[in-house]
Amino acid sequence: QVQLVESGGGLVQPGGSLRLSCAASGLIFSAYAMGWYRQAPGKQRELVARITSGGSTDYVDSVKGRFTISRDNAKNTVYLQMDSLKPEDTAVYYCNAARLPRLEYWGQGTQVTVSS
Repeated sequence: QVQLVESGGGLVQPGGSLRLSCAASGLIFSAYAMGWYRQAPGKQRELVARITSGGSTDYVDSVKGRFTISRDNAKNTVYLQMDSLKPEDTAVYYCNAARLPRLEYWGQGTQVTVSS
């Protein structure tokens, strides 16, 4: 059974930092592209950052230069380092694992709140 377990969310002031972690089990982690998505109240879920099995990364424009995605295949874990956080980053953040053509799994989500 595949499990993706996120951690590291919380309340942080604007300009602060958080690091999200997603521990995966039940899958060949190194073969999957890993992504972080977020969903704010009343908005659609959006892709924030993605890292391929080969280590290539991609970010939504609004977080470029502030967020960094990385993976540790030895620990079956993907990270999202979030710096210079803004109130508009407030959302539930979800971990995603994907492998073509149709395998895809989601974590349960972790709340990130940026507020003074």
